[in-house]
Amino acid sequence: MDLRQLPALNALRAFEAAARHESFSRAADELFVTHGAVSHQVRALEAELGVPLFARDGKRVRLTDGGRQYAAEVRAALVTLAEATRQVRSGDRDRRLVVSMLSSFSARFVTPRVGGFIEKHPEIDLELLSTNALTDFTRDDVDVAIRFGFGKYPGLHAEKLLDEVFFPACSPKFNGGKLPRAPADLANTPLLRSNDELWRPWFDAAGLTEMPEPKRGVLYEDSSNLLQAAIDGQGIALVRRSLAMHEIVAGRLVRLFAIDGPSPWTYFFVCPPALLKAKRVQDFRAWIFDEAEQFKRIYECTPAACDAPVAQVRALP
Repeated sequence: MDLRQLPALNALRAFEAAARHESFSRAADELFVTHGAVSHQVRALEAELGVPLFARDGKRVRLTDGGRQYAAEVRAALVTLAEATRQVRSGDRDRRLVVSMLSSFSARFVTPRVGGFIEKHPEIDLELLSTNALTDFTRDDVDVAIRFGFGKYPGLHAEKLLDEVFFPACSPKFNGGKLPRAPADLANTPLLRSNDELWRPWFDAAGLTEMPEPKRGVLYEDSSNLLQAAIDGQGIALVRRSLAMHEIVAGRLVRLFAIDGPSPWTYFFVCPPALLKAKRVQDFRAWIFDEAEQFKRIYECTPAACDAPVAQVRALP
């Protein structure tokens, strides 16, 4: 094979990102270039190949059948290239385990538990990469990602790690310890707001079909900051159980009602297929799945404040 016939690597990377997102704008954000740069690279690639890779409808693009097939092959080749690059980097790379995850999940779920992994595997140099940016395994020096999404990660190994639900929680000292006893009582309390944790689905699950989404007050962009505001007694927050249960067990928060709101997103364990059999990846996978199972058992046996006295909730191990 004459490798001189290969398209430019930058064009292939731009195409792969645009194909994965079916959006030039989102691909540009991921690659830290302009929308025009991605569009130019893709058009140049189409001209070189002599076939259209995308069908364009105004500002929207979608893959052609040929583009979809080519994208799968390009993605697999880039993942293989990325793994080969990893293998020739620093001599101790096999000892390093780089795990990427949301900042909130890292701070509230992994960090309080990770000591057990470190004690069990002192031979592994674990690096927790806390970021809200989506990992690109063809570009980033990352072994594993814990992604919070829908599970559609073409070309990657993806396993469901943990389902998510939402519920209201607050400090046990909120309102002088006089906490709401029924969901309808929330109409007269300050509700903390977030772009991710919307109240409407939980209101519907609780039968509060007429209660509107809160429109006033501080809007928290980060789920961890939202949780801290609730711990500090600023109001009642709709929290993710993965982030809140450590604080509930510690007594810094109480879950108000035994009503779960649905989450459209799930946590997934994600890595390139070529890395799945690596010992450091297998060790981390076994540990975090075990932690997820223990977490679910704790959640199932932790009552809500309306079902048991606050003192009982705080006494849980």
